[in-house]
Amino acid sequence: MNRLNVFFGLVLILILGPIIAALVIINPFGPSPLNKYTRSGDLALPGLKAPVTVHRDEKGMAYIYAQDLEDLYFAQGFVAAQDRLFQMALTSLFASGRISELAGEKARDLDIRMRTLGFYRNAKIHAALLNDDTRMFLQRYADGVNAFIQTRPQDIHLEFKLAGIKPTPWQIADSLAILYYMGWNSAANVRSEVITQMLVEKLGAAKAAEIFPLNINPDDASRSDAATPDPSIQTGRLGIEFNQRLLSYFDDIPLKIGSNIWATGPDLSSGGKPILANDPHLAATILPGPWYPCGLITPDARAVGVTIAGTAGMVVGRTNHMAIGITNAYGDTQDLYIETVDPANPQNYLEGDQSAPFYVIEETLKIKDNAAPGGFREEKIKIRLTRRGPVISGIMPGLKTDKVISLRWSSFEAMGPTLGFERVLRCRTITELRQALQDVNQIALNVVFADYRGNIGWQTTGKLPIRTQGESLVPYAVKDGKDNWTGWIPWQAMPHAVNPDRGWIGNCNHLTVRRDYPHHYTTYAAASYRYRRLIELLDTPGKKSVDDHWQFQSDAVNPMAAKIAPVMARALLAREDTRKMGRILSAWDFIDHPDQAAPTVFQAVYRHFAMLVYTDELGEALARTMLESWYFWQERLQQMVLNGNSPWFDNVTTRDTKETRDDLFHQAAINAAEDLASKFGDNPAKWLWGKVHVFEFVSPIRRSGPGKEWLGGGSYPSPGSGETLWRGVYDFYAPFKITISASLRMVADLADPDKIVAVLPGGVTGRQFDPHFTDQVKSFMAGEKVHWWFSDNAIKEHTQHTLSLNPQ
Repeated sequence: MNRLNVFFGLVLILILGPIIAALVIINPFGPSPLNKYTRSGDLALPGLKAPVTVHRDEKGMAYIYAQDLEDLYFAQGFVAAQDRLFQMALTSLFASGRISELAGEKARDLDIRMRTLGFYRNAKIHAALLNDDTRMFLQRYADGVNAFIQTRPQDIHLEFKLAGIKPTPWQIADSLAILYYMGWNSAANVRSEVITQMLVEKLGAAKAAEIFPLNINPDDASRSDAATPDPSIQTGRLGIEFNQRLLSYFDDIPLKIGSNIWATGPDLSSGGKPILANDPHLAATILPGPWYPCGLITPDARAVGVTIAGTAGMVVGRTNHMAIGITNAYGDTQDLYIETVDPANPQNYLEGDQSAPFYVIEETLKIKDNAAPGGFREEKIKIRLTRRGPVISGIMPGLKTDKVISLRWSSFEAMGPTLGFERVLRCRTITELRQALQDVNQIALNVVFADYRGNIGWQTTGKLPIRTQGESLVPYAVKDGKDNWTGWIPWQAMPHAVNPDRGWIGNCNHLTVRRDYPHHYTTYAAASYRYRRLIELLDTPGKKSVDDHWQFQSDAVNPMAAKIAPVMARALLAREDTRKMGRILSAWDFIDHPDQAAPTVFQAVYRHFAMLVYTDELGEALARTMLESWYFWQERLQQMVLNGNSPWFDNVTTRDTKETRDDLFHQAAINAAEDLASKFGDNPAKWLWGKVHVFEFVSPIRRSGPGKEWLGGGSYPSPGSGETLWRGVYDFYAPFKITISASLRMVADLADPDKIVAVLPGGVTGRQFDPHFTDQVKSFMAGEKVHWWFSDNAIKEHTQHTLSLNPQ
């Protein structure tokens, strides 16, 4: 389980646990009258210009009818606050470095990290730069949130009362800070740079390059599976001691892994118009999930889809002109810099032979402390910045150096008057959409789109620097005052495509640029397994229906296993003590099905194999650090396995023996069998994938202890793995419980005027005890379609509640 989830769980258990346990004992079943809110009737709200109508369907999903965009976003803020205010408040506290106001001393270090990174600090700066149109978009949403807080105290979430806090007024900066936080979660280069430098320090540049990430674009014939480390890589030791604890700086700000998206053009779609499918992969085990769904309707605009709770508009969904979806592009937007303190003046740092003062910001933490007057104590902290960004080394555990490390992130340097996504509802053509996406600078995304005219396309977003020092593999040692970022990759050169000849377009977080791409785009992308499987499915002859797309999202064929499992099976069949496991693998169809033992055998053996390959040369701590970042090593290790010979297979601690690949598979199987037998018995046929690979849906206020099952959404055996389209990623050193999966499944058929097909791993509302807190979980796990309504007639037919919002 990633550390952020664990942290939030511990915080809320400490705060709310005893009270929640008592409530469960009193009322363990059914909705609680303490957490109901107004869904029907008439309300008068200050700030509205004209009446607004909110219809809610059988899922509790709101469809907002307003006369113009200003009232639409106001009502969206009000309705989102009705459903998700507590979730929004927690996310804002986290992004702004204020969790210690809830959790006390335990959250102090985390708050210092967040203050140092400066999401909220930069959000306030950005808010002052917005043009009138974008300011309206965010301010009207904030006005709606605040209208709920001010006028509906009786409807405030039970969770606020239990936590002993009150909601505070929502600001534009709160939404922007959440956007920056999401942008940070999509960026992986900081962690990759640190791991790479740790390898260089341990092994030297040449040896380390043998296991650097291998990124493959299956659409680029010039990039083969037999790719070798780039001999031009020049890295050296910097005299800095990195270790495992260093990366704990980033563990509470976890990396999000990816998504699947594709669109088929009219000639490949059964209804004659494009179909778009998207399933973003995030930490989806905590209810109700990160996405907030709703319908947004004015006389001139219509959209049904989702946005991140706490932000306005729509990010994924369908409008009256097109459908859009997203995946993580993993564009390289970050660099670490090794700075040198001026020995003659420690308050300065060196830019070549010039001494420059650190810019120092002082901020105050408010830390919950029952022994302090008023229940809180204050602590002032100082944050240093260079011209590149905040100094993060002073609070990075495990770093030993007389230098300082600063962080540079393009999102903080590319602030503009617009955000891009606020214009989605008004885009009538894909040309207008791509123009809007040009202003999405906070996050590197692949945006796939399809319109009613039959066009399909893909556009990457974000600001990616042009570097004078190549590929940004390791932290950059500042040697002079010259800027190694000389500009941005031009918009027209950002990866994109429109109406490709193959008739479809898709992305699974894999490398999308070709070898001849003129700029550095990334050195860290997803392994190509999911995308290769998508190619197999979409290149099969025939037109694809909505049902086909929906089934593709639930596809559990493991392309990595299809290549590696036969090699593994032969090694295990050759030895008596692993022959049973080898037979299970030999009979496998490479589908990660919960009723089969083969996926368990494969994943368990391959985990131990990876540890055996790397631990002897890297040491346990560094091997663990690298293996926890799946994308860093997966494609490279597969290449080594399929090639058959690698010096990395030999255990350097056994001087008189030279181990082979098959020797390591054999030992890995023995180690895996010991682990599994202790829990499930000695018969490998009973090590079913569904017993170990489970999707557990938990309440944010009760992750363990009494009431966990009542308050959560249940635990389900799950198909898939990290390498399948049905995504089920587990933490490498905490197998095999799912931590990352689809946070939404959506298929939008532009030939269907009435609906899109979508489902959440949770529900619409974030209110504990509400029936719409978990009511989509069973459909999600069963692969069942849920309908989100689009046309007026469909919305009217499925309306369960109607709320009229009127100007006061």
